[in-house]
Amino acid sequence: MQKKLAAELLGTFTLALVVLGTASLIDPVLATPVAAALVLGLFVYSIGNISGAHINPAVTAGLWSIRKIDTPTAIQYMVAQCIGALAAFFVAGALVGGLSLGIIPESLPVFWAELIGMTLFTFGIAAVVYGKVANMASGLVIGGSLLLGIVLAVALGSAGILNPAVGLAVGSVSLSYIAGAVLGSMLGMNLYRYLTI
Repeated sequence: MQKKLAAELLGTFTLALVVLGTASLIDPVLATPVAAALVLGLFVYSIGNISGAHINPAVTAGLWSIRKIDTPTAIQYMVAQCIGALAAFFVAGALVGGLSLGIIPESLPVFWAELIGMTLFTFGIAAVVYGKVANMASGLVIGGSLLLGIVLAVALGSAGILNPAVGLAVGSVSLSYIAGAVLGSMLGMNLYRYLTI
């Protein structure tokens, strides 16, 4: 279990750090989703066999909803993911400064945008989880699904975070972002399960 938790912490740390780093670029609207998708693809291939490479509390919640992870393990994963994201916040803050943690206002459009984007993202994850994708393509499918989910969520009016731990790191914590991501993950996973099992 220690290796699994370490893998989840490292993966979430890296993802959050990359999001924080690319957000300061000239064109973060394009750079951040692509970078996040590449990081996720990398970790699916590198730690997928260790922890499953959730690196996202909402993904863990979705997998819990389809009984692919038990409750105690899911809770430990979520804690490790949040610690990894907070570590990224502190590292980025020490290197570039100007960062702050915080709660942002609630927004119904943001909730729906995150829910829809997350549903698309986790529909792709479920295809991998249920063995419908070749192992060699798993990182490509999951990373690509994240990219599509972010782009759709941004187009619909959110920041396209799709990850409560990363939201914590970038100072975008709200029930709209958290509930949208968690419910969207459960919907995407269960929709795929309903259609194919």
